[in-house]
Amino acid sequence: MRLNSVKHRLLSGEGVFGTFGWEFLVPGLPQIVKSAGAEFLLIDMEHAGTSYETLKQQCALCRGLDLVPMARVPANQYHYISRALDLGALGIMAPMVGSAAEAEFIVSCTKYPPDGRRGAAFGFASDDYEGGNVSEKVKVANERTLVMALIETEEGIDNVEEIAATEGIDVLWLGHFDLTNFLGIPGQFDHPRYLDALEKMANAARRHNKVLACMSANNAWSTIYWDRGFRMFAMGVDSMLLQNALQDGIQHLLGLSK
Repeated sequence: MRLNSVKHRLLSGEGVFGTFGWEFLVPGLPQIVKSAGAEFLLIDMEHAGTSYETLKQQCALCRGLDLVPMARVPANQYHYISRALDLGALGIMAPMVGSAAEAEFIVSCTKYPPDGRRGAAFGFASDDYEGGNVSEKVKVANERTLVMALIETEEGIDNVEEIAATEGIDVLWLGHFDLTNFLGIPGQFDHPRYLDALEKMANAARRHNKVLACMSANNAWSTIYWDRGFRMFAMGVDSMLLQNALQDGIQHLLGLSK
């Protein structure tokens, strides 16, 4: 079974960088993002409406590329989490995590017994259709799955200390837009309430040795959040990256034409 190089490097204190797959989940996407230097492809199922069939295809296309496929599931329910893992995702992003009890349930869905409640299916996509010792497969699967908790609500911030303390949660992922919405300050990333919440989240991550992660839309954001201790970054979303690059080129051409 494949190991998860992203998890290994993150837990060793290294920075890891990738991107979101959202609108353009086509056969060439994994190779394109890998060639650009990405180490993971995070496939969105919450907002993009991505099907499990498409997730399975993207995970398969990552095989052999040394690119780690992961999924943001639509909700924190067993069948969403376990199915994404069964189809080949090596990590799970769980949205709107609000309590330690919810975090514990999410972790339980990602691990086989006795550590969790994940149902057994071996010899399929999750283990690359390989044979082998089942006990060893259980051990590898439990160890390699990266579990990311999205902290993006006021409840999540209120309980971030307990969420960070939950065994099996590897990453605290900042849902910056949703967090400002729930705080009543939409898009105000310099507002004191947002900055206080961010500091509380960062302090909890440091105390419990969790990785801080976020999406970045530009280099200025990346620099600021790297300096704040973030070490896992999804650089943009496929559709926005294309749109921004196209807009920049067209604006340049419009300037030449005047």
